[in-house]
Amino acid sequence: MSGIAPLLDGTVVASAAAALFLAPRVLRREAGPARRGRSYGPEPVLAAVVALIYLNQVLVAVYVNRVHHGDVSFITRYLQPGWFDVPRLDALAARFPAPELLAPSVLRVQAFLELPLVLLAFVAVVRRLDRALYVRLARSPLVPLAAASYTVAFCAVEWDLRNPYTVDDLVLRTLAACLTPPLIAWLARRETGAEPGAEAEPEAKPVPEPGPARGLFRFALDLWAYGQLMLVLYDTALLYNLARIGDHLPSAAAALAVLVATRTVPPRGPRPQPGPYTAALAGTIGRALALFLVPALSIRYSESFGTPELAALAGLLVIGAAARRDAPRLLLPALAGAVVGYAVAALAPGPYYEATLLRSATGALLATTALCALLDTTRARLVVRS
Repeated sequence: MSGIAPLLDGTVVASAAAALFLAPRVLRREAGPARRGRSYGPEPVLAAVVALIYLNQVLVAVYVNRVHHGDVSFITRYLQPGWFDVPRLDALAARFPAPELLAPSVLRVQAFLELPLVLLAFVAVVRRLDRALYVRLARSPLVPLAAASYTVAFCAVEWDLRNPYTVDDLVLRTLAACLTPPLIAWLARRETGAEPGAEAEPEAKPVPEPGPARGLFRFALDLWAYGQLMLVLYDTALLYNLARIGDHLPSAAAALAVLVATRTVPPRGPRPQPGPYTAALAGTIGRALALFLVPALSIRYSESFGTPELAALAGLLVIGAAARRDAPRLLLPALAGAVVGYAVAALAPGPYYEATLLRSATGALLATTALCALLDTTRARLVVRS
């Protein structure tokens, strides 16, 4: 067991308890009136954070090649294998003035950017599912609590992998935890309820939304796309492996294409009323996202650095709380989804745990949504015939 296990396990318990206590209260709140003006949500800011991370990777390459002559052992001696596959970038490195000033690009800049990256990605996914839910969560105490929980987890792992920059990193992570929640709340206050980039006019015709089942299918694709982009970012940037970016470009391009398509392609036909099964599934997913917001990262890190059994128990408690209201109705679709998810994990595993989990979760959600839609269609036909 790691020396930081007690801290991570305590964070799991505290985070899960806070989520179970506060999330139901947050979900009962009104999102508030829509404001006029343009609304783009958190995605442009998230894109800016990603751009800064990759810019920093370029600066790391310049620093390593100019100051350390391409030798990364000055930092990799403190890290686990798999870090710092740095490209040469000789032409840029040779022309860059005062490369020694780029020393903070190694670990420290990224320590400040990781929390905004993770939290903005989370709320962006929530917004793809339900904008009212996004506004409620983003303006609630759950985001500051998530920032605190994630920062404790980040700092614990940082301390377990101590290096000459650890104290600087801890300070920067704490600063990010103070600044990120107000940023997310400010973005949520700018929501208008209109489509991104559209003016919210009182007399304007509302943009049609996809039906419940179609919306859940789109969300499953959005979830896969965001997860895929985060995996690419993790392998190429968060581990300082910019030299591997070429291997990941096809999957990144596919994920970006999915996100653009699900946002810009309008739904066809009238929006049907939600059936009981798809409505129950949508509500359960929303509750699960709200409940997982605070403990998500501590649960993930506790699996590797803490007590896996405790992390699994916390995850099951959160899932149970999310599904409790509609468990009888969703039992059959959930079982079907679990079978499909297990089959995907067994037959098409990814190169590492997170990649396999993403594929399995996407397959499970698609299968569950499909069966819920089928059950709603069958029920509607029986009602019409009767």
